[in-house]
Amino acid sequence: MLNRLFTPRHVAYAHCDLPCGVYDPSQARLEAESVKACMQKYHGSEDPDFKARAVAIKETRSTMVKEHLWVLWTDYFKAPHFEKYPHLNDLFNQATKLAGAGGTKGTVDVVVADQLLAKIDEIAAIFWETKAAA
Repeated sequence: MLNRLFTPRHVAYAHCDLPCGVYDPSQARLEAESVKACMQKYHGSEDPDFKARAVAIKETRSTMVKEHLWVLWTDYFKAPHFEKYPHLNDLFNQATKLAGAGGTKGTVDVVVADQLLAKIDEIAAIFWETKAAA
């Protein structure tokens, strides 16, 4: 009897946990551009206080990049996407590492920020292909 009581009468299916249109890789890209700008400002200043602030903001924004990428990776992309794009897991792994301690969070090298932006652009291209197919 309890089993019947707690068994759902209707099952709903959706490709995401939130309404369509919520996910967008441009959020990660915007934060990554902020990271790069902080690095450039860091290199353009001689003021140690300004440089310290630029590093602190860069590190915070790098974490935000990772969080935006994780949401796409874990919430938006589903098994059929990973089947169609077998390199997608590796691409996300590389991108999140580029935003982490071994990447933009741990350096002020603008080249690393450019590498991160390139990975985000690769993810975005796949994202928009999947949105067009939906």
